[in-house]
Amino acid sequence: MALVLVLAALLWGLGHLLRLPVRGRLLMIALLYVAVLMVQVAFPAGHPLREATGGSAGEWLVLGGLGALVWLYSRGLRSLKSRVRPENRADRTPSDPTTELERNARHIVLREIGGPGQKRLKNARVLVIGAGGLGSPALQYLAAAGIGTIGVIDHDIVENSNLQRQIIHTDDRIGMPKVFSAEQAIRAQNPFVSVRPYNRKLTSDIASDLFADYDMVLDGTDDSATRYLVNETAVALGLPLVSAAISQWEGQISIFDPSRGTPCYRCVFPEPPAPGLAPTCAEGGVLGPLPGVVGAMMAVEAIKLIAGAGEPLLGRMMIYDALYADVRVIGIKRRDDCPVCGSA
Repeated sequence: MALVLVLAALLWGLGHLLRLPVRGRLLMIALLYVAVLMVQVAFPAGHPLREATGGSAGEWLVLGGLGALVWLYSRGLRSLKSRVRPENRADRTPSDPTTELERNARHIVLREIGGPGQKRLKNARVLVIGAGGLGSPALQYLAAAGIGTIGVIDHDIVENSNLQRQIIHTDDRIGMPKVFSAEQAIRAQNPFVSVRPYNRKLTSDIASDLFADYDMVLDGTDDSATRYLVNETAVALGLPLVSAAISQWEGQISIFDPSRGTPCYRCVFPEPPAPGLAPTCAEGGVLGPLPGVVGAMMAVEAIKLIAGAGEPLLGRMMIYDALYADVRVIGIKRRDDCPVCGSA
């Protein structure tokens, strides 16, 4: 058998020297295998040629069977990989650092960010809750800014009615889970970013473990229960929370981080609004560009906080009225009796 294996190795090497494709080299080895089987069957037991090639057809049949199983497995694996949707494929990060440097040049020349600030952005890990109206522009601008790792969690799929304002999604991705649609858009925009999509609803049993992998959380959800859960988890882990909300023509945004002396979300909103008092986008409507304005502000505040630039909205809330082009900033304070951060 050793002689046959040596011949197989020589054939493989010869094929390599002749620059034959892998399939051609495998074909030569397969022909050698058939020839060995013919020797084992045609010659009587004890024949020198048969002994030199193993002495038994059974061993070669077992070896051939194992080889066939390996071949079938590799073919099946290749077939499965070919069916993987583009949004689920492994991240392909370019290797040329000068391309990334040139991409972020406009940030680097900003005195408030510079090289050190851009490096902090690249090393940052930011989790975005929701890939809808607010999450769409926030995700796109965080990716464009060079945030190194971006997580996004959402359990919804892209619907036709979303496209009026959720600009990260496109018509041909209707029916696709929003996180995979967002991932596809981010990878197309900036392949230097690592994207982690979580196609599921945020619940209390996964929140702590999920948040622990990130440095900051952006919340653009539109239901109170999730907002309170996000706030409680962020406070427990000491993570800054950039939170925003929109309704019809108005939006608001603030950064909640009791570890820096600011109030938490529950300090400002101790109870959820009464039913019907805060209509959803589907119930009350929303101006298409409004989430873009406020979502972009979320990205701005996150970048400022990570890079240490300017004065982030810590202890302040910005309220934007698009209908009357009015912007107000109000102070917000912690409550000593807050059940979430009162004793923090």
